Amino acid sequence: MVAIASSAPDSLFEELWRLQQQVDELFGTWASPSGGIRSLPRGSFPAVNIGHTPERVDVFLFAPGIDPKTLDISIQENLLTVTGRRDIPAHEQATYYRQERFSGEFRRVIALPEDIDPDRVQARYQDGIVQISVERREAARPRQIEIH
Repeated sequence: MVAIASSAPDSLFEELWRLQQQVDELFGTWASPSGGIRSLPRGSFPAVNIGHTPERVDVFLFAPGIDPKTLDISIQENLLTVTGRRDIPAHEQATYYRQERFSGEFRRVIALPEDIDPDRVQARYQDGIVQISVERREAARPRQIEIH
């Protein structure tokens, strides 16, 4: 059992940091993949939303502060791959208690439905969001059949 120090801590933040370290030791690094209970696991940057309509699949990548020209977006069969790098300047004389902004190289591979058309893809960037729209194949779209 993890015990909290009985004497008053020098700082509440120091006590929380110590408690987090004890939880990490008790449960291993899988409990807090990159240093915190609210942290995302590695490979979760940039965050994505994926939606679809009968006509297309839309992938939204939340990538603020990234130059869209540095992103490499490719599609092979039904796998969408996005790679890039985000560098966050660090102050050399600062002591960081927590760093939650991702910095470094990243790669996301997203499986899309089988009926997408890899030749009909568009990508645009606005306000830190990359929207990738992939059209579905004509044969896979629902068709209205007229009765004669």
